[in-house]
Amino acid sequence: MSAKLLMVFLPCFLAGCVSLDPHYDRPKDAVNTTAPTGDAYRGLQGTPGNYRDISWQDYVLDTHLRQVVAMALDSSRDLREAVASVKSAHAQYGEQRADLFPTLSAGVSGTRSRALTGEGNQTALSNTYSAEGSVSSFELDLFGKNQSLSRQQYETYLGTLEGARSTRLTVLYNTVDYWLQLAADRSNLAIAKETSESARQSLEVTRKRLQNGVDSMVDVASAETTYQSAQADVASYTTSVAQDKNALDLVVGKSVPDNLLPQSIESIGNALRTVPAGVSSDALNNRPDVLQAEHNLKAANANIGAARANFFPSISLTASGGVGSSDLSSLFKNGAGIWSFAPSISLPIFKGGYNVSYLNYTKAQKEYYVAVYEKAVQTAFQEVADALARRGTINDQLTSQRNNVAASQTYYHLADLRYQNGVDTYLNALTAQRTLYTARTSLVSVEQAYYQNLNTFYKVLGGGTALKESELKM
Repeated sequence: MSAKLLMVFLPCFLAGCVSLDPHYDRPKDAVNTTAPTGDAYRGLQGTPGNYRDISWQDYVLDTHLRQVVAMALDSSRDLREAVASVKSAHAQYGEQRADLFPTLSAGVSGTRSRALTGEGNQTALSNTYSAEGSVSSFELDLFGKNQSLSRQQYETYLGTLEGARSTRLTVLYNTVDYWLQLAADRSNLAIAKETSESARQSLEVTRKRLQNGVDSMVDVASAETTYQSAQADVASYTTSVAQDKNALDLVVGKSVPDNLLPQSIESIGNALRTVPAGVSSDALNNRPDVLQAEHNLKAANANIGAARANFFPSISLTASGGVGSSDLSSLFKNGAGIWSFAPSISLPIFKGGYNVSYLNYTKAQKEYYVAVYEKAVQTAFQEVADALARRGTINDQLTSQRNNVAASQTYYHLADLRYQNGVDTYLNALTAQRTLYTARTSLVSVEQAYYQNLNTFYKVLGGGTALKESELKM
């Protein structure tokens, strides 16, 4: 009986002993990763922070924004699509990996028949019972074809997983970005309303001064222009605030409650954590999009091994073994041994050049994915360098713009006093008012840029993406 079982299970112990995959080496020198230099990068020398090890909960400090991000990661349809793709890729890997093992089956069958005995048209009943296990057409992976295909599918799965992590990071980035945009536009709306109210009061004063013969129609027209322009900005920013809320709801995947929305850019304080910035080749190589490109390259490398295996013979085994008896009661006690063994070998001789063409195709695909990987690394370096340039100058710009607002407020206050006391014309007061309005809205833009730079750094350095499949709701 042991010999029969060995006949059935022998293929289980036969595995590929040869791998025809090319030796894999990570492409080097895709980009010069030396730290960029110049005035924009002054004061940024030093070891960069490891953003990948900083969870988003530690990076997002504002409690309201943290709740909004949590809602997005739970409800985002983009992330759900990405996770579904990961599940599909994992299932396809399981399907391919199954080819590494033989298909084993077991069964018990019985036959009862009635036939002529050949003597006087007499008949006799006969019974036949059998129990056997079998292996159906298992291909011995002597040249590693199935193992190469399995590795190819596994690397594809890992690439899809990194793609989902990249999508998760993008959802986080977009959520913070739209939340900041809403805060900025609410500040701009408040400034436009304040300017509109101030312009309305100035218009009333100018009309009264016209009635008293102090001002001219030119002054009234100028005041009217400022008022109407501010009113137009109020309408424009009102629209922007509504559209920002719609965009935020879309990226989150559900309507964000009003109590979690920012009131203004000035009110959010230290919404995001400040982490030392810099350029690190390790950080670039650990970005999810770069890792995805590398896994796709490894999958293409394994595909070459499978294509090479097509040039070698294919050996398949079909085997079965068991017992047979005419009595069911004695099947497993006194049954006779039955078995079959049917090996086959197929040698490729002529396929019209298919194998050569397919091998050339897989090699070309590898060249393609090498270029994709190198472009991903170059893009990562460029994005980090751009973010560093902004980091190196944003604080100086923010300080200067705040000083500009303070100076513009003083300028407007003095110009308005001179106009109210008849020392100067309304034209100077109007110019001062417009200067203050521009300075305040510019400050809002710079403050938004400051927070966006922190948000961008977290994204371009692959922050918080060291996740397990379970964290992507696998």
